[in-house]
Amino acid sequence: MKEKIAILGGGNIGKAIAKGLLESGKFPAENLVVTDLNLRYLDDLKAEGITVTTDNNKAVRSSDIVILCVQPTQVTDLITEIKDAIDPDKQIIAFVIAAYEVNDIRELIGKPVNVVRVMPNTAIAIRESMTCLATHDGSDGAMEKIQSIFDHLGTTMVIREKLMGAATILGACGIAYFLRFIRAASQGGIQVGFHANEAQIIAAQTARGAASLLLQTGNHPEDEIDKVTTPRGCTIAGLNEMEHFGLSSAVIKGIITSYNEIEKLK
Repeated sequence: MKEKIAILGGGNIGKAIAKGLLESGKFPAENLVVTDLNLRYLDDLKAEGITVTTDNNKAVRSSDIVILCVQPTQVTDLITEIKDAIDPDKQIIAFVIAAYEVNDIRELIGKPVNVVRVMPNTAIAIRESMTCLATHDGSDGAMEKIQSIFDHLGTTMVIREKLMGAATILGACGIAYFLRFIRAASQGGIQVGFHANEAQIIAAQTARGAASLLLQTGNHPEDEIDKVTTPRGCTIAGLNEMEHFGLSSAVIKGIITSYNEIEKLK
């Protein structure tokens, strides 16, 4: 793609987006710029040919798409710094910031610029993100443009903005939940005889296979579980023991607890 993209904020998610864009092969390094206060953290991106700088205004002026990837506490200062450099006739602003809505960003900018809210997860670095997007009415094709970019980085879904908090928990925080389950399964594998690295490979690939079954077939999880559980078998015995100790309940309660925390940020 010919669009030049500026990523303001070279933290974990900003760097992951940059790496994913480059890895896709659709966005050449010379069309990407990443900013951060400490360029030492961006040495790996620089080595790949991506422009890195501390100058946010210069990055904005040279780009068609601007992606804001900073902490909520940094938003006001950042937009105050760059708003004069934003051209609403030329640019689209996307942002990956919890607790801020599209209209919040537009009001801070003070110009009729198209703004798209984006919530990926860190798997975006390997182009396997689940990314949810939302925008305001009449975005003049901005949503389609931003979605086409993130389509190269995994799976995208356009949702109502009021569901963005829930999307953050299920999709972005959710990657940590699944990783914790894989870690727990690996620990169980060690206890029944595998070396740690063997257990992790088996657990991780099994998790990938389970997810792929659902994504490729569209089946309900219970349909696939029924194929593995036989009468008086070891699978159902293990599942029932996990449920006895609250597996499903713990996951649901964890998601709701995380959601309640993100709602406090509004």
